[in-house]
Amino acid sequence: MSDSEQAPDHEHERDEDATPARKRPRPGERRLQILQTLAAMLEQPGAERVTTAGLAAKIGVSEAALYRHFASKAQMFEGLIDFVDQSAMGLIRQVTDREPAGPQQAGRIVALLLQFAEKNPGMSRVMNGEALVLEHERLQERINLLFDKIEAQLRQSLKTAEAPASNTDAQVAASVLVAFMQGRLQRFARSGFKRLPSEHLQAALARML
Repeated sequence: MSDSEQAPDHEHERDEDATPARKRPRPGERRLQILQTLAAMLEQPGAERVTTAGLAAKIGVSEAALYRHFASKAQMFEGLIDFVDQSAMGLIRQVTDREPAGPQQAGRIVALLLQFAEKNPGMSRVMNGEALVLEHERLQERINLLFDKIEAQLRQSLKTAEAPASNTDAQVAASVLVAFMQGRLQRFARSGFKRLPSEHLQAALARML
């Protein structure tokens, strides 16, 4: 997600809540800014629950301005989950398109997803559910669904046509890999983003795979 916004050329237009000196964002820019700011607030170690009042103050608009772009705070979090989901599935496709199925493919998927979380600390708090604890339960359900999809892909990566009897092993291994990922995400957030998900990652994956 880009951190920059470009103002339009229409000098005479006014921002939603602003003085005449401000310019109205282009369509979609304010919505993107809201999501970027929410993600940035989640990156603060030990951050309390994000409120719409705090979010609006950070952006410099009223709470009413937020609700012109999102029906609820839950919908704002859904926007972040959409980004996480699309990013995760995109990374998985990169691996499956380039590497044959097998333990190496599964390990590469886990590594890329953990590296994504490491580069996006705020998103890691969404992925591990920490940022969603006091929010609408459907948000956690969506994260659970994301990890179900990741586990299904890992299971597929680990299955081998030559040894159908190993499919049960693939299911167990996929489950262990997902639990490992979730544990790394929890540790990352709870350490104030100091214990990186990628710490000794290849050695850990080698033991599991």
